[in-house]
Amino acid sequence: MRTLATDAGYGPRVVAAPDFVTESRGKEAPAFMPVGVDAPKRPVRAKSSEGQKALEAELEGARGRNESRGRAAESAGRGAAAAIKPAPAAAQ
Repeated sequence: MRTLATDAGYGPRVVAAPDFVTESRGKEAPAFMPVGVDAPKRPVRAKSSEGQKALEAELEGARGRNESRGRAAESAGRGAAAAIKPAPAAAQ
């Protein structure tokens, strides 16, 4: 039934893919994971409590460094802004 409608001009038109598209696609079928199947288990293990504490300490140190750099940049910006005088307004 569908082919009759398509042949009569009522169904969707079949459009061939351009050459560059067919050449760029692989010849084998794509490997999609079927629905309802779990992903394969990864060999990564959770961090130990000591590893977590070390990571937290490292991140806290990075945050402190970033905050101090931000304060230094802010004060440098204030000093530079104080030295710049606004241009006089144009006479109308």
